[in-house]
Amino acid sequence: MGIPRYIVAGPSEMLAITGNGIPEILLKKKHFLWPLQKCTTLDISPVNYSFQVQAMSAEKLPFYLPAVFTIGPKVLDETNYESLLKYAKLMSNSDKQSTHIQDLVKGVIEGETRVLAASMTMEQIFKGTKEFKQQVFDKVQLELNQFGLYIYNANVKQLVDVPGHEYFSYLGQKTQMEAANQTKIDVAEARMKGEIGAKLRDGETKQNAAKIDAETFIVSTKRQGEGKKEEVRVNTEVKIFQNQREAEVVEATTVLAKKKAGWSQTARLAEVEAEKAVAIREAELQMEVEKKKAFVETAKLKAELLTKATVEYDIKVQEANSELYKRQKEAEAALFESQKKAEAQRANADAELYARQQAANSELYAKQKEAEGVATIGKAQAIYIGSILKELNHNYPALRDYLMINNGIYQEIASTNAQAVHGMQPKISIWSGSSSVESNGGEGGSGLKDVAGLYRMLPPLLQTVHEQTGMQPPAWLATLPDHK
Repeated sequence: MGIPRYIVAGPSEMLAITGNGIPEILLKKKHFLWPLQKCTTLDISPVNYSFQVQAMSAEKLPFYLPAVFTIGPKVLDETNYESLLKYAKLMSNSDKQSTHIQDLVKGVIEGETRVLAASMTMEQIFKGTKEFKQQVFDKVQLELNQFGLYIYNANVKQLVDVPGHEYFSYLGQKTQMEAANQTKIDVAEARMKGEIGAKLRDGETKQNAAKIDAETFIVSTKRQGEGKKEEVRVNTEVKIFQNQREAEVVEATTVLAKKKAGWSQTARLAEVEAEKAVAIREAELQMEVEKKKAFVETAKLKAELLTKATVEYDIKVQEANSELYKRQKEAEAALFESQKKAEAQRANADAELYARQQAANSELYAKQKEAEGVATIGKAQAIYIGSILKELNHNYPALRDYLMINNGIYQEIASTNAQAVHGMQPKISIWSGSSSVESNGGEGGSGLKDVAGLYRMLPPLLQTVHEQTGMQPPAWLATLPDHK
C-alpha cells in the first residue's frame, strides 16, 4: 500500500484522476491521491495553430487561405465539465505541440473550409470576409466540440493566389486601373466645374451691373418723363420675342449640327470599312488567281520537263507568297492610316461641337439676362400707365389721345400727309366762250343753251384726256391745237 499524498495542479493545469473509487475520470485542481489511484496532469493552456489551407471556390478558382487558430480546452468549471472529460479521455496522451494534434486540428479546419468555399463564389468570399470567417469558425467549432476543444480566437488573413492562378493580382490591377480612370474623370469634371463657375461668376457680375443700370435708368426715365415708358415696354416685348425666337433657332441649329456630325462620322466610317473590305477581298482573290496560274503553269511544265517545272514552280510560289505578303502589309498600313484619320476627324468633330455648345450657352445666358433687365423696365412702365389710367378715371380714349400727343403720333401723321402731297403740280385749264344763244329768250332759247353748254364742255374734257393719257380724239369729232 502506497502512502496518500496531496497533489495540486498549476494555474494552467488540470488533474485527471482514475482508479480506486472513481467510476471513470475525476477532474480537479487539487486532490488527495490514494493508493490504487493514478493522477495525470493536463496542460489546458491554448495553443496557436497556423495553417495555409488550399481551397477552391464555386467557379473552380483555387486560392490559399492563411489562418491562425488559438485552440485549447476550456477552463474547469461546472458548465465545462463534460467538455473537459472528452478532452481528458481523447487528448490527454498526446502533446499539444505534437504532429498528431496539429494534423487533427488542420484536418478539421481544411475540411470545413473547403466545403464552405465550394458553396460560395470568389466575389462572395472576398467581399464577405467577415461572414466567411464566422461561418468557418462556427463549423470548425462544431467539429472540435467532440474532442473537448474550444477556439479562443480565429484570425483569417487575406486570400492569396495559387501559382498559375493570379486572380487577386488581376483583380488588383483592375481596381488600380479603374481608380486611375476615375481620377482622370474627376479631374476633368473639376476643371469643367471651375470653368462653369468662372462663367457663372462673370454672369452674376454682369447681371448685378445690368440690374443697377436698369434701376438707374428707371429713376432717370421717371424724372425725364413718364411718356416714354409705353414705348420702352412695347420695344421690350418685341425684343423678348425676338430673343426667344433667336434662342430657339440657335438650339435647333446646334441639334442639327450635332446630328449632321454624327451622320457624317458614321458615313465616313462605313465608307472606310467598305473600301478596306474591298481591298482585302481583292488581295485574297488576287492570291487565288496567282495560285491558279502557278498551278496551271506547273502542270504544263511537268509534261515537258519535270525537274525544270518543279524548280520554276517553287520560284513562282515564292514570288506569289512574297507579293501576297507585300500586298497584305500595304493593305494593313492603309487600313491603319484610315483608322487614325477617322479617329482624328471624330476628335475634331467632338471638339468643334463642344465649342459651339459652350458659345451657344454663353450667348443664351447673356440674352436671358438682357431680357430680364428689359422686363424690369417694362414692369415699371406698366405701373406708370396704370397710374395715368387711374387718374383719368379709366377713360381709355383720353389715355390713347394723351399717349399719341406725348409720343408725337399726330405730328408724324401730319408730316406724312404733307410729304404725300409735296411735289404735286396740278394743271388747271380755263375755258370760256361767248354765247349768243344765252341772249335769246323763250323755250327755244333754253334748248339751244343746253346744247351750247355741252359743246363748250367737250374741248377742256378732250384736252384733259390727252394730257393725262396722250390719246387724241377722232378727226371727225375735233382736232386739238399743237402746243409744241
